[in-house]
Amino acid sequence: MKAIFINNMENRREFLKKGALAAAAAPLLATACKTEPRGDKYGIDPDPSVESKLIVPKGAGLPITGTFLDEISHDIPHQNWGEREWDRDFRYMKAIGIDTVIDIRCGYRKFITYPSPYLLKKGCYMPSVDLIDMFCRLAEKYGMKFMLGLYDSGKYWDTGDMSYEVESNRFVIDEVWERYGSKYKSFGGWYISGEISRATKGAIESFRTMGRQCKEVSGGLPTFISPWIDGKKAVMGTGKMTNDEAVSVAQHEKEWNEIFDGIHEYVDACAFQDGHIDYDELDAFFSVNKKLADRYGMQCWTNAETFDRDMPIHFFPLKFDKLRLKLEAARRCGYDKAITFEFSHFMSPQSAYLQAGHLYDRYKEYFGL
Repeated sequence: MKAIFINNMENRREFLKKGALAAAAAPLLATACKTEPRGDKYGIDPDPSVESKLIVPKGAGLPITGTFLDEISHDIPHQNWGEREWDRDFRYMKAIGIDTVIDIRCGYRKFITYPSPYLLKKGCYMPSVDLIDMFCRLAEKYGMKFMLGLYDSGKYWDTGDMSYEVESNRFVIDEVWERYGSKYKSFGGWYISGEISRATKGAIESFRTMGRQCKEVSGGLPTFISPWIDGKKAVMGTGKMTNDEAVSVAQHEKEWNEIFDGIHEYVDACAFQDGHIDYDELDAFFSVNKKLADRYGMQCWTNAETFDRDMPIHFFPLKFDKLRLKLEAARRCGYDKAITFEFSHFMSPQSAYLQAGHLYDRYKEYFGL
């Protein structure tokens, strides 16, 4: 009996030993044999033979080659990405031909994108990550140009006087150039981030002053602005569905002729936001914008908004046909470049919005990418 008991104990130990080894090996085996899941949880696989059948000419629009990076946001929710997510997004951008990334602003009120000694002393909050350094590195890694958006104190929005933004940026411009511009080859220019639509108090002199300093400190790197057109959809903050006092094409031309005349020495390009006018007004306004830019030796860009201003909820990714109409108008009018506000929320396959990845797919189909 004793011998049988001992043998049983040995068999039990051997069994447990083998069981433990099998349990330890199971995750490795599962990993080795793992295949990518197909379809969804209902088992409906996509049919690779199915393709969209466009009934409009492919690639007739101006391709998007630049995007804002909206990390310090005014009215768009944050996605809380780390560097891994941003690295992947830069690859998505690169895959469709984006060669320019523009930080929308290096700070807004008390939130900032880099540890600015000047702005921290002014009471701004310390960021957990130096986003400007990260964006410069990623742009360099993927062969893109990075453009820095200036600081927005919020005082212009509160008072309507843009001259308030000059003082803070006098220090910020020098800081940014010393910390990043002189260090990274990817640092390729400046975005003067104050947004206007009409003749605005202090705007011309502010654009001139900040543009001049940007150019002087960086050896002449390009600068641009991105105003909006005061059209029928310019209703933010009014509680209205339609702007009853939308600017006419003639008045738009008159006011922007004066603004361009005052700023063209220090502002190289103007990227009008395209979402505040209706689709049947695009050619009329776009042709005026191009004529004025040519008159003053400036580049005429379009800021092709990839979010939808027509929806009652602000903001969701844009319907593809709306984007197509805007890009086709930009090409017809001879625009020099299309940038967008903005890829990561409204076009990226990894956006928090499911529709954004579908817009990315439709865009690739249309341009044959």
